[in-house]
Amino acid sequence: MKPVWGVDMGGTKIEGAILKDSQNPEVLYRLRVPTESEQGYEHILDQIELCIAQLKENSGMQPETIGFGTPGVLDPRLQTMKNCNTVVLNGKPLKKDIEKRLQMPIKLANDANCFAIAETKLGVVKDHFTDPEVVFGVIMGTGVGGGIVAHGQLITGLQGIGGEWGHTYLDDSGGDCYCGNIGCVEKILSGTAFQKYYESRSGTFVKGHEIVARHKAGTDPIATETVERLLHFFGKGIANVINVLDPVAIVLGGGMGNIDLLYTEGVEMVKKFVFNNRLDTTFLKPKLGDSAGVFGAALL
Repeated sequence: MKPVWGVDMGGTKIEGAILKDSQNPEVLYRLRVPTESEQGYEHILDQIELCIAQLKENSGMQPETIGFGTPGVLDPRLQTMKNCNTVVLNGKPLKKDIEKRLQMPIKLANDANCFAIAETKLGVVKDHFTDPEVVFGVIMGTGVGGGIVAHGQLITGLQGIGGEWGHTYLDDSGGDCYCGNIGCVEKILSGTAFQKYYESRSGTFVKGHEIVARHKAGTDPIATETVERLLHFFGKGIANVINVLDPVAIVLGGGMGNIDLLYTEGVEMVKKFVFNNRLDTTFLKPKLGDSAGVFGAALL
């Protein structure tokens, strides 16, 4: 087994890591450099090159290939980036340009896919299942995304949008989405949407964890309304995923995945909407934390 190299391209940082091998998440070397995307696309490429150069210097190793986790997806047909929240990447031939800079083949996958494969092969799923047929990894943070792992392999799809349940339809009450549609999952179940709903009902901005605390304390009816709405639509949204994929496990990542009510009352709501008389899917909290992105990239 050889060491594997991964790079997680975040909005504020580019993190590189060398793992002992694809079966062992032991980190041999790790470093971060700022993304500084405000300085443009070419500067991001400079920072990637800097990150890899420093990893080579620190480790004395030379990679044969490197996996990259990206804040968007490479269009399989056009070979340009799309759906990136680091917007300067959109429309750019990122894979081709990195390969030219580094003089080696690379692989790209979006951050939700990296999360899903990392938690399946090196993280919490591995602790519970030896050979899971299908795993769905969920990101519920500022936005909502997802990744599908089937028989140990990522399912990215013909158009590179496999797992993008954040932009499936959930309910008109979510309102307009930046993608051009109305009522997307992301407009209801993201941390951003959760806080905005509370603000729209109360006239006051409150952070998500405080909304949950107020609900649990029973001191704020609007907080309770906001949490109950979240649980209801979580049940509907996740049931739709289960009805299509029927996964063995669902891993809930992102800031909203820390809400413990999702694993109790939220799962009860899923049972209400799933197309079966019981729910066998296991819901898991992620194990790898912010390492999932770079670990998943290395596994590519």
